[in-house]
Amino acid sequence: MTLRHLRIFVAVYQERSITRAADRLHLAQPSVSLAIKELEDNYSIRLFERYSRRIYITEQGEQLYNYALHIISLFDEMEEKIPAWKQAGTLRIGSSVTIGNFLLPTLIQKFQEEAPAVRPQVTINNSGFIEEAVLNNQLDFALVEGCSQNPQLICESFMEDKICFICAPDHPLLQKKKVSLKDISACPFVLREKGSAGREAAEDLLKYSQLPMTILWESVSTQSLVRAVSRNIGISALPCLLAEDALAQGIVAQIPFDAPALHRSFSIIYHQNKYLTENALRFMEMCRRF
Repeated sequence: MTLRHLRIFVAVYQERSITRAADRLHLAQPSVSLAIKELEDNYSIRLFERYSRRIYITEQGEQLYNYALHIISLFDEMEEKIPAWKQAGTLRIGSSVTIGNFLLPTLIQKFQEEAPAVRPQVTINNSGFIEEAVLNNQLDFALVEGCSQNPQLICESFMEDKICFICAPDHPLLQKKKVSLKDISACPFVLREKGSAGREAAEDLLKYSQLPMTILWESVSTQSLVRAVSRNIGISALPCLLAEDALAQGIVAQIPFDAPALHRSFSIIYHQNKYLTENALRFMEMCRRF
């Protein structure tokens, strides 16, 4: 049985007349009569008794009316509130560390100015963790460095970034006129954990050139890496946005080395089967315009 059947039944009950119910609903009388008969046949009950061209509600009809009226009221309330739901709700956003530290706060602030009723829930972690969370529907979408190779994920670039090698301000590499990848490979590294963009870029670059990499230690803290580099414990590879302040303050220096593999895009990723709400689409469009 459908909501239409219940609406017709409620109208007949309230009007106590097939004719008046048909007029109220702008339906033909045979359509109203058929809907009542289908209800009665479906549940094997009698809803109305018919005497002398008048109808009288049965006990079973009284019981059904209470349920039908409640169901219709709930549905109408839902229909009324759906437009507000589109403007409100929770948006589960994932982000890799670089984007989460430098871009996402500004994006969230700007988005909440446009959609104050929306509650963003943000998860910041390395790209590997975030990608897995998107695949498991723990996040609606995410902003990550690079582009996922998982065929189940849609990946769309929205901004460019670069990975830079950093060292202490008095590091010998800075005295060279030209720094080669072999020179960089000869230095010990201090790096972020596996799955981070800077580490992946450095590892892939050296691996492609068949050069070794010595990792002295790893940390989830960018600040600890910067301090370690400044004390000449090793060199590091970080997204330039993460190293920007330390470079500007002279705490560390950028090694003069560049390669196409170090240039990466910031991307929006989401599951290929994910239904994207109006709020999610609005946030993505804001990222594209940023």
